[in-house]
Amino acid sequence: MIPSEEELDRALCLRHGPEVHATIKSATVGIAGLGGLGSNIAAMLTRTGVSHLIIADFDSVDISNINRQNYSLRQLGSAKVSATDENLKAINPYMTIEKHHVKLTPSNIPDVFGRCGIVCEAFDVASEKAMLINTLLEKCPKTKIVSGSGLAGYGRSNDIRTKKLLADLYMCGDDIDMKGVKGGLMSPRVNVCAGHAANMVISLLMKEDL
Repeated sequence: MIPSEEELDRALCLRHGPEVHATIKSATVGIAGLGGLGSNIAAMLTRTGVSHLIIADFDSVDISNINRQNYSLRQLGSAKVSATDENLKAINPYMTIEKHHVKLTPSNIPDVFGRCGIVCEAFDVASEKAMLINTLLEKCPKTKIVSGSGLAGYGRSNDIRTKKLLADLYMCGDDIDMKGVKGGLMSPRVNVCAGHAANMVISLLMKEDL
């Protein structure tokens, strides 16, 4: 039996304490890109109690995604925003998810994420990462950005760290270029980095900085 909204809220409140839970629940967090990082960040934030997410991705679930992204085989071919919505609502059916099945550009990023206090950058391509970060810094100056980069291969989990690069920009990763890394993108290190990003989001919501 699925618990009521009040029961779920009470359980999270008992876990985190009233003040922490209220702060996390009231936040609006954006996630740009729903691949290995973004789909797992979304699940972690949902489990922690964030109840309003704005998610954006133009892609669909492919069989090559299954090794590290938070999707199942039955979701192959589904838009990632729809599959993510389904997965998150299975965790918390009472949360609000605003879905944008679009390719993010400098012209639409402010409209999509302008209401977010924090946005997680979770793109795969370096040029798109830079575009999103630069656009948010320029057009959404009150928004904090948590970005991910450098998480391929296996081993070296302790090399993945969170650093503050600018006043409102945080980077999670190991600073190692994927070229020459054995194993490609794998679920364990991708999830370690996603955990860093989700933890940084929660820390920022609770006014804890690096």
